[in-house]
Amino acid sequence: MISKSKLLVGLTVTVAFGMVACEKKLDTDQKRASYAIGQQLGKNFKDNNVEFDADVLVMALKDVKENKTSKMTPDEMGKAMQKLQEMATQKQGQVAEDNKKKGEEFLEKNKSNPNVKTTESGLQYVVEKEGTGKSPAETDEVKVHYTGTLTDGTKFDSSVDRGQPAEFPVNGVIKGWTEALKLMKEGSKYKLTIPADLAYGPMGRPGIPPNSVLLFDVELLEVKAAQASAPAPKPSKKKTN
Repeated sequence: MISKSKLLVGLTVTVAFGMVACEKKLDTDQKRASYAIGQQLGKNFKDNNVEFDADVLVMALKDVKENKTSKMTPDEMGKAMQKLQEMATQKQGQVAEDNKKKGEEFLEKNKSNPNVKTTESGLQYVVEKEGTGKSPAETDEVKVHYTGTLTDGTKFDSSVDRGQPAEFPVNGVIKGWTEALKLMKEGSKYKLTIPADLAYGPMGRPGIPPNSVLLFDVELLEVKAAQASAPAPKPSKKKTN
């Protein structure tokens, strides 16, 4: 959920870079920078279920740039921001509920596939290639290649596309990944179907709506002993698993 302060900071930064009008030609450095910031701000709003009127947003930015008197009092703006938060929260809750139902239907249909194995936790997987190396322990680190998509085919992350395998602790990722990795051997390739409660649940994350079932193609390249000094971060956007 986007915070009031984060939203206001985003608008302030946008003004500072001169996003004062919708330009069709991005033929100057200022216009290109302004467009880039507008894209980032718009994506931030979208990821946080924030509805906004682009024309009114531009009008407000122009008023600030041109030192015009605000059309709303601070109290009115505060109430508007509060209402915005309420609407975004309500929308996120509805999206989470809808996705939960769709996810349950998807999992039920998917497990009927004869190649799909389902664990006690609800993790579903298909062995595309069984490796011959060792399996990782929960305290080990691994090197993997993977591609993650939503059930509608939307790709949200891929180490393959980046051309750089990901490395992280087995116990430093979502539950579905931790469980799957311990089933695999070096050289294995699995297709994973991870229920929302073994992934990011009702909170979701940027690029992953709440209560999303996640699909991954995973290749376990190497198992490495854990390094005592190594952090255990959860792979983030561009490293989501």
